[in-house]
Amino acid sequence: MDLRILAFLLPLFLPSALFVSTTAFNPDTSHYLNCGSAPDIVITTDVPSRNFTDDSPFLSGSDKHPSLSNPSVAASSSSSLYSTARVFTSSASYRFTINTHGTFVLRLHFFPFSGNGYNLSSARFGVKALQRFVLLEDFSTPISTAPTIKEYFLWVDSDELDVTFVPSSSSPLAFVNAVEVFTAPANLINNEDAQLDIAQLSRQALETVHRINVGGPRVNDSLWRTWIADDEYLINEVASLANRTDPDKITYQPNESDDVAPRTVYSTARTMNISSSLRANANFDFNVTWSFPVVAGYKYLVRTHFCDFISPAINNDISFDLYVGNLRVQEIQASNRVNFLAQAFYIDYDLEVRSSGAINISIGRDVARTTQWNANAMLNGLEIFKVNNTFGSLNGTSNLLSNSSNGVPIAAIVGTAVGGVLLVSLLIIFVMVFIRKRRRSKPLPLLPNESWSPFRETPRGNSVGRSSKSTEGTALAASLRVNLGLYIPLLDIKTATNDFDESLVVGSGGFGRVYRGVLADGTKIAVKRAMPGSKQGYPEFQTEILVLSGIRHRHLVSLIGYCDEQSERILVYEYMEKGTLRNYLYGSDKPCLSWKQRLEICIGAARGLHYLHTGYSHTIIHRDIKSTNILLDENYLAKVSDFGLSKLGPSFGETHVTTGVKGTFGYFDPEYFKTQKLTDKSDVYSFGVMLFEVLCARPVIDRSLSMEQLNLAEWALHWQRRGQLEKIIDQRLVGKINTNSLRKFGETAEKCVAEYGIDRPAFADILWNLEYALQLHVTELKREPHEDSGAVESQISVAAMRDVDSVSLNFDEANDRSRMARQGQSDLMASTVFSQLVTDEGR
Repeated sequence: MDLRILAFLLPLFLPSALFVSTTAFNPDTSHYLNCGSAPDIVITTDVPSRNFTDDSPFLSGSDKHPSLSNPSVAASSSSSLYSTARVFTSSASYRFTINTHGTFVLRLHFFPFSGNGYNLSSARFGVKALQRFVLLEDFSTPISTAPTIKEYFLWVDSDELDVTFVPSSSSPLAFVNAVEVFTAPANLINNEDAQLDIAQLSRQALETVHRINVGGPRVNDSLWRTWIADDEYLINEVASLANRTDPDKITYQPNESDDVAPRTVYSTARTMNISSSLRANANFDFNVTWSFPVVAGYKYLVRTHFCDFISPAINNDISFDLYVGNLRVQEIQASNRVNFLAQAFYIDYDLEVRSSGAINISIGRDVARTTQWNANAMLNGLEIFKVNNTFGSLNGTSNLLSNSSNGVPIAAIVGTAVGGVLLVSLLIIFVMVFIRKRRRSKPLPLLPNESWSPFRETPRGNSVGRSSKSTEGTALAASLRVNLGLYIPLLDIKTATNDFDESLVVGSGGFGRVYRGVLADGTKIAVKRAMPGSKQGYPEFQTEILVLSGIRHRHLVSLIGYCDEQSERILVYEYMEKGTLRNYLYGSDKPCLSWKQRLEICIGAARGLHYLHTGYSHTIIHRDIKSTNILLDENYLAKVSDFGLSKLGPSFGETHVTTGVKGTFGYFDPEYFKTQKLTDKSDVYSFGVMLFEVLCARPVIDRSLSMEQLNLAEWALHWQRRGQLEKIIDQRLVGKINTNSLRKFGETAEKCVAEYGIDRPAFADILWNLEYALQLHVTELKREPHEDSGAVESQISVAAMRDVDSVSLNFDEANDRSRMARQGQSDLMASTVFSQLVTDEGR
C-alpha cells in the first residue's frame, strides 16, 4: 500500500480492513433444503456455493407428504433445484433448530409443474412462521418461465423456527421446491440506525418487494440476493444517464461490508441527464423518478443506496434532494456521511401506502442550494420491504392463525385485543386527569427511574421513537405533550419569531434552522425548527425532549418547550447570546478568547458532562461532544447542548451498551468506533479532542493540511509526547499561557484521548485537573515540571485554592453538591483529591 494513503487512513481510525470485506458471508446457522428429493444439490454458481439437502428430516407430523418430480427439468441441469417439489394436502410444518437468536433470512422457492395427478399451478395455500407471522394467504404461483422466490426477514428469539404450509379450502394443495433459512448479517436490519416510524423494526416480519441495481444490470451478491435492473421502473428514461466505475474503487464505511450491498451495485448509478442547453439555464429543475408497484394498506421500509464516484472531490461533491412517496425527505450530500469519494452509504426511510398501489422515488437538484458545477443527483441502489401489519400479517388480516393448535379463532383474538385497547385507553385517560391535577401542586419529577430510555415511543401518527434495545417491547408512554407539560402552541412560536422571519436565523444544522425570538412574557429563546414535513430526526427530537425535561444544571442548556403539530417539530431553548464555542475559536470574526476564558469554558462543559454521567443512578452518555455543541451565554458561561444522540448508559453490572456508532467524525472514540461498545469513556475521548481544539483553534479534521496534520488529535498527541505542545497552539495565545498550566492542560487532554477507555479518566478527575490548570494560570503558582503530574496533584494546598476565582472553581448549585455528596462511592470518589473541591474548606 502507498505509504501516503496509509498515513491518510490511520489518523482517521479507518484502517483499510474496515473498508473491504475480505471473506464471503458465513452465517452462524444455515439450512438449505432441496424439497422432495433425497440427493443433495450443490449450487456451484453461487459464491459461496451452497449445498441443498433432503428436506425429510425437517418435516414434522405423522402424515406422509408426497414428493413430485418435474419431468421437464433434468436433475443434473442448472435448474435442478426445481426438478422436484414437496406437496402438502394438509397443514404441515418444517422445523429448524436455531443456535443463535436474531434476524434470520427465510426464502421460499416456487416453480409449479404437473405430475402424478397433481397440478401445482392450481395450488392455493398460505404460509405462516413462528406461529405469529402470516407470510402468504391464499397464494398461487404466477404462470412464468422463471421460479417465484419469496424472501423474508424474521426475528427469532426461540430455539426453533417453524414454517407451516396451510392449503386453502378452495384448493387443498400446497407445495414448495426449496427452502433457505440462515442468520442475517449483524445490523442488516438495525433498530438503532434507522430513524423510522416503525416500532422495533428488527422484530417485525419484513418481505422483500423490490431490490434494484440502479443504472446497472442484474447482479447477484454474497447473500445470494438478486438485484435487478431499474429500466422498467423509470418513468422517463431520457431524463437520466447510467454511470459506472470500477467496482474495485468502491470502499465501505467502518463496520460495514458488501453484506449490505455489493460493489457491483455501488459501482453503477443513475444521474440527471443535464444537456449543455440546460447548463446554460442556471435555474433548470427536473427530477429522475422511478415508480414501484406495491400493495396498499402496509408500511414499507425503503432503503436507498448511495456512492458518489462522479464528483471531483469529497469537499466538492453534489448535493441533491431525495423524494420518497412524493415527499421530500432529505437533502443528500455524501460529504455529510462519508469521508472519501466512492465510499458507500445507505439511508432508510419509511412510509405507509394507504391507497395508491405504487411508491415513487425521485432525485433532483436542490435549486436553492446548488450551483451549476455541482447541479446533479444520483442513486445507486434501492430496496423496498413490506412490513407486517398489526395482525402480524404480510398478506391480509388472515385467519391462518386460527388453525393453530389452541383453536382460538381470530375473531376472538381481535375482540379480546380491542377490548384490551379500550380498557388501556380508559386507564390512560384516568392517569392523564390524575397527573394534570397533581401537576398544579407538585413539580414534574426530573427523570423517570429505571424505565427511562432516550428512545421511548409515542402514538404519533407520522413518526415515533425507537427503542435502543431490541429486547424491549413497545413503550407504553403516552404522547410527549401529555407526559412532559412543556408544549408550546405553534401560534405562540410563530409570534415569537415573527412567523419564522429569515432575518432572525442565527444558525442551521442537520436538524434544521435555528431562530432567535422573544416569548410574550419577554423570555429570549432559541427556536430549533426541523425541516417542515420531514420525518427525519424524530428519534433525536424525542430524545432531546426526554433528556432535557428531566435534568436541570447550570452547565446544560435549558429546554423551555417544544411543539409537534401541523408537520412541524420545534424545540425551544433558552437563548445563548454568544452562540457556539467553535465560533470563538476559528472560522469567524469573533474576538479571541483568552486562555483563562477557554479554561473556564472547558471547566463549565466538564461540569455539565460530569453531571450527566453521575447525577442520577443511570449514566446519560452524550455521544456528540464537540465545540459546536458547547454554547456560551452573554457572560461566556458554557453550557452543553444538543442531546439528540444521547444514550442511557449501561445498567448495574454491565460494562457497556452495544449500539451503532453515532456522533461526529473526528471526535469518535476509536474503541467505540471499532467495537460498537459505548461507555461513558466515549464522551471522555470526544471531550479530549475538543480540548486540543480549544488549545489549537483549528478543525479536528482539516483536509486542506498535510497528511501529518490532517487529524488534530494525532497531530497534537505527537507534539504533546515530545513535550513541545506550545509549537501548535493558537498563535494568538503565544506567550500568554502559564507554562505549567499548559503542561497540565496537555496532560489532561492526552489522558482523555487514550486508545482504550479503561485508560481514560472520569470527568471528576478531568474537572479537577482543568481547575488546577486554571489555578496555575491565574496565580502563576511556581512548581517544578515533575510536580504537575501523577499523584503529586494531591499536594495542592487549600490555601492556594482559595486564591483562585471562586466562580471558576465552585460547583454550580448547592443542591448539586449535596446530591453528589450523597452518592458515596460514585465517580466523585474516584479521585481523593477531588473531594477537596466539594467541601466547605476546599471552597
